[in-house]
Formats: sequence, structure tokens, C-alpha cells
Amino acid sequence: MRILFFGRGVISTQYAWAFEKAGHTVEFYVRKGRKETFGSNIELEMWDARRGKQLIKEIWNVKLHEELSPNYDLIIVSVNTEQLPEAAQLLSTVAGTTPVLLFNNVWQDLKSSISPLSMNNVVFGFPGAGGGIADNRLRGGFLKMLFLEKPRAGTEHINNKVKELFESAHFKISWVKDMQNWLWNHFAMNAAMETEVLRRGSFPALMNHSDSFANVGKNMREIVPVLKARGAKMDMISLLLTKIPPALLGALFNKVIFAKGGLPRLFIEYNNSKAGFAVLEVVREAKKSGIPLPRLTAAFKNIELHKAIEKSIS
Repeated sequence: MRILFFGRGVISTQYAWAFEKAGHTVEFYVRKGRKETFGSNIELEMWDARRGKQLIKEIWNVKLHEELSPNYDLIIVSVNTEQLPEAAQLLSTVAGTTPVLLFNNVWQDLKSSISPLSMNNVVFGFPGAGGGIADNRLRGGFLKMLFLEKPRAGTEHINNKVKELFESAHFKISWVKDMQNWLWNHFAMNAAMETEVLRRGSFPALMNHSDSFANVGKNMREIVPVLKARGAKMDMISLLLTKIPPALLGALFNKVIFAKGGLPRLFIEYNNSKAGFAVLEVVREAKKSGIPLPRLTAAFKNIELHKAIEKSIS
């Protein structure tokens, strides 16, 4: 299969590497000027958990393009959430009928999030991977499991193609019946975590404070009315974050879910991305419904963009 990844970010790069090792042809689309900046290879230091836990360390050669064409079997999009509208617009003009896997966090309703692309040409999923890239060095990893929406009417052929691709590379798919609701809950969880990241200064710093995840739980409780206002149903993770007492939740996350040496913890420790967009989007939504979010809005007071963000949501 010939696959184009939209962007050469940490998620795209790791899955592209796995697919190439499985015998597929993988290429990347990057913005103008990035091809020279990125160069023809990237240094990998990542954990592969499909068969046990294996550390991959190599210099991997990649093929980058600054122009898009429809000559692919599948296009996979994994970009920062704020970049999704621009990506969808560009793909609608040049991708033709090439099917698209949107491997992304989404806060809008699914149809408007990909407009002007057709829902019949897109399937939604979510990766089981993380990490960060700095100085052309990727540090991160990926799990065996990933998430994919169950076929909608008209997307069965795309789902089958995506299923065959991931299974050929020995990944396991967890099928999601209501992807819209799943993504709303996941985005809210990200906002709860990013609120604490803004307070601490970085994703790695989150792991250095024993009460970080107790605060994440408090943040999530504050977001619940926003989820309910848009008609979302609480999923298992959201219920976990909101029903368990904060102190117990902190212990559970620190000692079990993000235990030292585990890949989920490494994903956060390697994450060097900029936090705040998920928080901003949830605060914007809350203001429309008149829902107060004191913990989330207070988190912005410690960052330089506080005034600009306040202005944008006023």
C-alpha cells in the first residue's frame, strides 16, 4: 500500500516507520520550506510495544514532499488540533477521492471538523502513541492498541483498508461505536491535563509533582457541565477522573497508570509540545453556555499569552 502522511510529526513518523517495516511505501507531506529544514532523515529513539517492549534506535531515511497529489491508497492526517481546518481545506482541493484516516483529537462535531471534505471519504481514529521531536530527534513510542470508529454507512471500504493496513503491521484495533462521543470525552480529558501542564510549565514537569493528577481530576469535574451541555455522555475515563476522590486518583495515576518505567509515563515525559489549545477551546465553549470554569481560566494567568487568550474568548 502507498501511504501519505500529512505532516511529519511524532505520531505520523512512528506509524510510518512501522508501516514501512511491514512492507508498505510511506511518504510525508510537509509545508513549504520544511523539506530543507527537516532533511532526508530523522533520529529515532522510540519504544515499540507491539511484541513486548523493544527500544528502536536508528537514523531513518524519509521521503518528504511539499506538494500534494492524489496518487496514494490512503492519506493519514495527524496534526495539531488547531491545524485541522487548514489541512481539511487543502486536502479537499488536491486529494481527489483518496480515502483519509483522521488520526486526530477533535472538539467540533465530526462533520464540521473536516469540512469541506466528505464524511463518506473519511474515517476517524486515534493513536496509541506519544512523545516529542526536538532537534530532528524523536523520542517516544507506540502501543499495540489503537482506536478506530466502527464503519458508518458508506465508509465500510475505507475501514477495511485501514484495518488491513494496521493488522499487517501487527497492531490491534479497539473499535469505537460512537467516535463523536469518544473524542469529546478525550478532548475534555486533554483540557483537564493541559490545565495542570500550564500550571506546572511543561508536560514533563507534570510528572514531578505528586498532586498533579489529583488536580487533573478536579479540572475534569469542572469540565463535566460543558460536556453535558453539548450532549456528550460520560465515558469510562471521564467517570474515573470525576468519581474517584482526588487523593486516591492521584495515587492511582502516579503508581499504576503512569508508573515509572511504563510507556504512558514516557510519552508524557518526552512530550515537548505547547499546551493550552484544548483548554482554550473548552473555555470558549463554556462561555457560550454561561458555565464558569475558574480552574481552567486561572491556569492562563501564569503564561505570557494570558491577555491575548482572554481577548480571544471575550
